[in-house]
Amino acid sequence: MTVSSSPSRPPQPFQPAGMRVTVAGLGLSGASAARALARLGALVTVVDGGTGERQQAGAADLVREGIEVRLGDGETLPKATDLVVTSPGWSPDSPLFAAAAETGVEVVGDVEIAWRLRGTRGGEPAPWLAVTGTNGKTTTVRMLAAILQAAGLRTAAAGNIGTPLTDVVLADEPYDVLAVELSSYQLHWAPSVRPHSGAVLNLAPDHLDWHGSMAAYAAAKGRVYEGNTVACVYNTADPATEELVRAADVTEGCRAIGFTLGVPGPSELGVVDDLLVDRAFVPGRHRQAQELAAVSDVNPPAPHNVANALAAAALARAYGVGPAAVRDGLRSFRPDSHRIAHVADVAGVAYVNDSKATNTHAAQASLTAYPHVVWIAGGLAKGAEFDDLVRATAGRLRGAVLLGADRGRIAGALARHAPDVPVADLDRTDTGAMTAAGREAARL
Repeated sequence: MTVSSSPSRPPQPFQPAGMRVTVAGLGLSGASAARALARLGALVTVVDGGTGERQQAGAADLVREGIEVRLGDGETLPKATDLVVTSPGWSPDSPLFAAAAETGVEVVGDVEIAWRLRGTRGGEPAPWLAVTGTNGKTTTVRMLAAILQAAGLRTAAAGNIGTPLTDVVLADEPYDVLAVELSSYQLHWAPSVRPHSGAVLNLAPDHLDWHGSMAAYAAAKGRVYEGNTVACVYNTADPATEELVRAADVTEGCRAIGFTLGVPGPSELGVVDDLLVDRAFVPGRHRQAQELAAVSDVNPPAPHNVANALAAAALARAYGVGPAAVRDGLRSFRPDSHRIAHVADVAGVAYVNDSKATNTHAAQASLTAYPHVVWIAGGLAKGAEFDDLVRATAGRLRGAVLLGADRGRIAGALARHAPDVPVADLDRTDTGAMTAAGREAARL
């Protein structure tokens, strides 16, 4: 890590009054940023290439609040724009941003705007405990929020998790601390965000069409460590996350804190005798550890979810939360739908919905949580290859049911690396396809 004497800040206080701001995107975060800036006196124009019912309804709401909206053209920069605010997901090579660059107009994201608006209502801004990674972000942030609440702190889970950060930082009742999920898109457009502490859970190829390369994707993720004041939390099982810590520019006194599913070393959190323990934020960490919770307190206690819990615990401990609150928060946490969710037991077989596993890294974590699995898989591969995934899980597979446009890619990987696994290939995409998939899985 490179150490700075103090975290950097925007060169001048952010004063949007009178600024001509173009907001790219009429989604949840774009609309939130537009409203926040307009209420602070900015002259806001929202642009969106869509013209459908959703866009029409969203535009009508904003127009009623005095905000100009331009639908059907998301590429032309409005005249005299002083600042462009982009919603997550807008491609960095968008013509709108190219036009901004040509005229020297800064482009930032909604997260950057939220950061600059902290403290606008007076008082000390709430610190951010930030989480990113290829998989597990939402679960970890919700776990973290549950732990912070168990400690009696007023907090919110915000950011990429669904609650726009601009709404949270401008709330009438201030928060003590925020649990913030940040995507690689959001971090790319957030040059001055400096969390109290940050975590990168894991790194695997994802969104490479947007970032252009794995190196650029990783660099965007690594921005979560910039300016950290207390802890940069990394995954000891994923050396790429530790490399990002080494490359980060942090505040003097910030520490690198690892988490592991094994026995932790000093400055790490890990697992000993089915207990989550802390050897990072305890006196005499070279000689002793502090019990935080039992593995059975994690719901569900699958290995990748225990890793999520350790990352959440590390960030909470970095903020000064006690062991009892870590335990109570993890016990109270309930995972969101579609995340390794137990649906039913039928004839001695458990049925699990992990349809949020939309990349190979997430799918591998799900499959390795069980000793024997019939795998329902398919949909769109988004350019992914499945050889490594099938090779790593072949010994657990008792069958596979394939459906969707790119099922042939998975079938090919199964034929190469798990040729004895029976496969049901469903060439259908109608509304009954999943019911048929369930029947085939039960048969296998």
